[in-house]
Amino acid sequence: MTTTGTAFEVAVHAEATLGEGPTWDPATDRLLWLDILNSRVHTYDPATGRRTLRRTDQHVGAVKPRAGGGLVLNLRDGIGLLEPDGTFRWLHREPVPGRRGNDAAVAPDGSLWAGTMRYDEAPGGGTLTRFTGDGTAETVLDDVTVSNGTGWSPDGTLMYYIDTPTRRIDVFDVTADGRVGNRRPLATVEEGAGFPDGLCVDAEGCVWVALWDGGAVRRYTPSGELDRVIALPVPRVTACAFGGPDLTDLYVTTARVGLPAPHPLAGSLLVVPGAGRGTAQPAFVG
Repeated sequence: MTTTGTAFEVAVHAEATLGEGPTWDPATDRLLWLDILNSRVHTYDPATGRRTLRRTDQHVGAVKPRAGGGLVLNLRDGIGLLEPDGTFRWLHREPVPGRRGNDAAVAPDGSLWAGTMRYDEAPGGGTLTRFTGDGTAETVLDDVTVSNGTGWSPDGTLMYYIDTPTRRIDVFDVTADGRVGNRRPLATVEEGAGFPDGLCVDAEGCVWVALWDGGAVRRYTPSGELDRVIALPVPRVTACAFGGPDLTDLYVTTARVGLPAPHPLAGSLLVVPGAGRGTAQPAFVG
């Protein structure tokens, strides 16, 4: 196992309350990321340093590119669509008092797998739901506490998933029609090392996991072996994604929520240049 403590750089110095959801948009060569609790969608262009900010009307748990342009948003009350001209419409609106959207990912077939959680993090209060472009919703998991990282192996035959309080990274088999089954643990984060949060999968099929209250990003092999740790000075590391033109730079979001004396970089967007190689992520078809 390799441990690295100095390889990161600061991509965007920020004070996001709950930075989350880094996603590379190959159509624009920009990184999308969020501040969930401040209802903000950020973009960052690493070639020019240009940044943009858009405020949403609700807390926003995830944002992903859409095929043909625009964005899909996992909001407090459901799934929303931003058109390329900036207009908004609901794809699926289903408000549940005390619940909000959290992390989400786009499957190889272009469907959106969107998680929810209760604000009070009540056990079993969240879900994982599959949405297609016509607004059809199919509940995949209905006994989730904090639905977080979701991702697929490069060949699309495995899906990885995190319900944070379990401390596990789970793996499912994916059937020919895109459904999942045979859930089992890939790896468990030990006590004292933090809680697994967001994840991404690289071109070798390894799973990179951000550790909330763990101050690190870990890489696990497809067999569940821990083979790399990137140590960071910020305790609340929330999510990670490969970006850049060659998908070799690992972008990492962080948070400062709940910290009485946040580190100066808490809430910033960090990057580990040349960390590995990611795979092109599909856009939402809808």
